[in-house]
Amino acid sequence: MQEFLPFARPAMLLLLILPALMCVWIWTRRSSRVALPFDYSSYGGGRVWSFFINVAECLPALILAAVILVLAGPQKLSEPKTRRALTNIDFCVDVSSSMTAQFGDGTRYDASMKAINSFLDFREGDAFGLLFFGNEVLRWVPLTTDVSAFRCAPPFMDPTSRNRPLWLGGTSIGKALEHCRKDLVTREEGDRMIILVSDGMSSDLGDGSEIAQKLAADNIIVYGIHIGGGNIPSPIVTITSTTSGEVFEPGDPNAMQTVFQRIDEMQQAKLEKTTAETLDNFFPWCAMGLSLLGCGTLSLFGLRYTPW
Repeated sequence: MQEFLPFARPAMLLLLILPALMCVWIWTRRSSRVALPFDYSSYGGGRVWSFFINVAECLPALILAAVILVLAGPQKLSEPKTRRALTNIDFCVDVSSSMTAQFGDGTRYDASMKAINSFLDFREGDAFGLLFFGNEVLRWVPLTTDVSAFRCAPPFMDPTSRNRPLWLGGTSIGKALEHCRKDLVTREEGDRMIILVSDGMSSDLGDGSEIAQKLAADNIIVYGIHIGGGNIPSPIVTITSTTSGEVFEPGDPNAMQTVFQRIDEMQQAKLEKTTAETLDNFFPWCAMGLSLLGCGTLSLFGLRYTPW
């Protein structure tokens, strides 16, 4: 339900004194009488007609009042709306040489990027970031709601490409997670989530408890996708469980798509009500002014005082 608010320029409402004084003068004046020889005859005083004439003569004053109200800037509150609460999702993708291994019809890297691009459609309205890592990290896409750069990323960082930097050959998951953590803590609005895609053991993670505690303290949930064969590394299990996330092990590209759908279901988007906005509310006062103007124009055809 919309609420009426005070006017934007309330000082202008003092000008309403002018039309009020005009109406008082119209109803209290005695100048409408004209002395004629039969003033004291048996003819009626015309009080009924005087009433309607005075009403008609008040219309210009009421139009002036409507103009003053419009100039004062009437306002109202809009109805509160619900919008999707923002979630900051950072993709942390391994581009080491082992990601070139066969996985379905392509490589592990191909399947990962294809699934990530599909995931973007599930989470429209969220902020996404993309970080590639090997021995070092490369921030490819900063956290943003514009996901067009994600669509263009796969060819540039493909591990099979000759243009891929040589220093991305190893697997330093700890360094990558720390980099994502520092980026996410700068985002004051929305939830924070990291999706880690890797296929091997990390050279700098240890047992994972130290980085897991940092991530949990910053309210960052980590989901892990172990795309390689063999058992899931125990540090990854520690990190995901400590941060209230989960780790998955897809066996083929279709399972990879299912994993991302599962993550979307587990981390459902929240809806929040937005605060009501202040809007101009000219319509009722403009409609009143135009209606009074129309009535005043029609009254000129007969409802006016003439001294003859």
